[in-house]
Amino acid sequence: QVQVVESGGGLVQAGGSLRLSCIVSGLTFDDYAMGWFRQAPGKEREGLASIHISGGTRYADSVKGRFTISQDNTKNAMYLQMNSLKPEDTAMYYCAAGRFCRLLINDYNFWGRGTQVTVSS
Repeated sequence: QVQVVESGGGLVQAGGSLRLSCIVSGLTFDDYAMGWFRQAPGKEREGLASIHISGGTRYADSVKGRFTISQDNTKNAMYLQMNSLKPEDTAMYYCAAGRFCRLLINDYNFWGRGTQVTVSS
C-alpha cells in the first residue's frame, strides 16, 4: 500500500521560511517523479514544483526563486524549502508521486493528505 505523508507546515510570519518534508512508502521511489501542490480555500489546487528521477526540476512562476524542491532517494523523501513567504502562500500543501515531472494534477497518482501553511502579515 502506497503512503505519502507530508510534514513541516505551520504558522510563520511574512518573510519567514519553512521546510516541508514528504516521506513515501510502498512504491519504488526512484521510478516516480515527485511534486508539490497547494490549495487555498476557494481556489483550485495548483502545482508548485516537481522533481524528476534524474534530478531535473520545474517551478511555477509564483514560487520560482523563493521555493526549492529536493529529494533524498536514500530516505524516500522529498523536501520543499520555502523562503520569503508571503500571506498569499497560505494554503494546504500536498505532496504527490507520479510518472511525469510536470505541474499537472492528473499526472500524479498518489497523494498525501496535506500539511497546512499559514503566513501572517
